[in-house]
Amino acid sequence: MITVQEAQTKIAALLPVIGTQSVPLAEAGGRILRTPVVAQRDQPPFAASAMDGYAIRRADLTVGAELTVIGEIAAGHSSSLTVAPGQAVRIFTGAAVPQGADYILIQEDAERVNDTIRVRDGYDTKAYVRPPGVDYAKGFTLDAPRQLSHSDIALLASLNVPKIEVSRKPVVAVIPTGDELIWPGETPNANQIVASNNFGLKAMLEAEGAVVRLLPIARDTKDDLKAVFKLAASADLIVTLGGASVGDHDLVQNTAQDEGLDLSFYKLAMRPGKPLMAGLLGGTPMLGLPGNPVSSMVCAHIFLRPAIRAFLGLGYHPDRKILARLDGDIGPNGPREHYMRATVTSGPDGWVCAPNERQDSSLLSILSASNALMIRPPFDPAQQSGAVVEFTHI
Repeated sequence: MITVQEAQTKIAALLPVIGTQSVPLAEAGGRILRTPVVAQRDQPPFAASAMDGYAIRRADLTVGAELTVIGEIAAGHSSSLTVAPGQAVRIFTGAAVPQGADYILIQEDAERVNDTIRVRDGYDTKAYVRPPGVDYAKGFTLDAPRQLSHSDIALLASLNVPKIEVSRKPVVAVIPTGDELIWPGETPNANQIVASNNFGLKAMLEAEGAVVRLLPIARDTKDDLKAVFKLAASADLIVTLGGASVGDHDLVQNTAQDEGLDLSFYKLAMRPGKPLMAGLLGGTPMLGLPGNPVSSMVCAHIFLRPAIRAFLGLGYHPDRKILARLDGDIGPNGPREHYMRATVTSGPDGWVCAPNERQDSSLLSILSASNALMIRPPFDPAQQSGAVVEFTHI
């Protein structure tokens, strides 16, 4: 068996960076920018008013000063006006400041009668002039790769970019296996269960930016497995659920090797998730997850979510481990790194982590009620409440 960290390194080595596509800016939220975008001009490209008011010369700014209004400038309109001593121009937010002016007297500080304004006592001393390039200058670069936030989209729009180059969404084919499985909505017999892992994985991986194809349930025969493998041929990543162990009915590994699987590893020192395998099937990365629902979902958090980010060009970076104080006593751990379903809360002295008493790898209700995985090293001794532990959010 290999360690979790060794498995992550081996999986990362299997993953190519996906290609790119050009998408309209309006459809780019949350996508991964792959080509840097460079500003072609200053923003703003001119000195602009930051408030509604009057453009004047600061030299004329004294309480009671009376200035003659010679015109008006609205945002988006050009003007040939020049402000001379004793003059003012009515101006609105975003409009270009006219020649000669270097101060905006906000309208609350101006008393106007016909075409004359008088500077009120207690006027605001701030100039309210945005100089050219105060936001960004020509040559400013929005670097890539990066996941585009709503703020990034607004910035790109201001950069006058109608389309951008983003990572294509990787296609993940998910194959549940086993005679015991049926689809949600079907009527199970006394010995069947409803397939659940595949639907959980679809939701998880699509939230990371993948497109997930739910393939038919592969029954426990080599012929059926081979047929479903063929349906996955065009995917960027193949994920199987169950059947990766070495029992008489665990056919996934043998069948995949018959089809040319170049196996990278099988089995790791992890709980839950020992029967996990990875390799290349016809050049396509393949990951075989355990069949137990919680095992597959935990393994997906630890291995698959970083894999999607690697495909998208962000690198293979496992979720960081966070320190917390243990809430309650726990016994010693065994020889495998244990990812315990837990609830973390923020306390006055930092995070507090409470692992659930029930850790069976089939209990989806416990996983649903958890918001973290508490990570215990192999052979970790018994720990008392208040001990420092590590966790990762889920």
